[in-house]
Amino acid sequence: MFKNKILLITGGTGSFGNTVLRRFLDLDIREIRIFSRDEKKQDDMRRKYADDRLKFYIGDVRDYDSIMNAIRGVDYVFHSAALKQVPSCEFHPIEAVKTNVMGTENVLTAAINASVKRVICL
Repeated sequence: MFKNKILLITGGTGSFGNTVLRRFLDLDIREIRIFSRDEKKQDDMRRKYADDRLKFYIGDVRDYDSIMNAIRGVDYVFHSAALKQVPSCEFHPIEAVKTNVMGTENVLTAAINASVKRVICL
């Protein structure tokens, strides 16, 4: 299914991204794009896996242009970027809505505009 395809993982340096990446690297995938806000985690991941198929994009799903930059040419998107800790979301509800709702809308809109084959939202 993913042979010679380009995948994008939003929130790629988080728990889901790290877990699924290990499985994806065992497949014949042409390129895996990691999209996240955290350059330190991206650098750690780059060093840990040292795989030429990995490409890293710094950005935020709340910023349409940054997600559009990463999504061009992608076949499949795994959207896992989110604020997930309930106490944080309760304390910062506006930020949770911006990331989880508006950010998802940006990812889906960018995917449509970039003719992505499939988006898997977690």
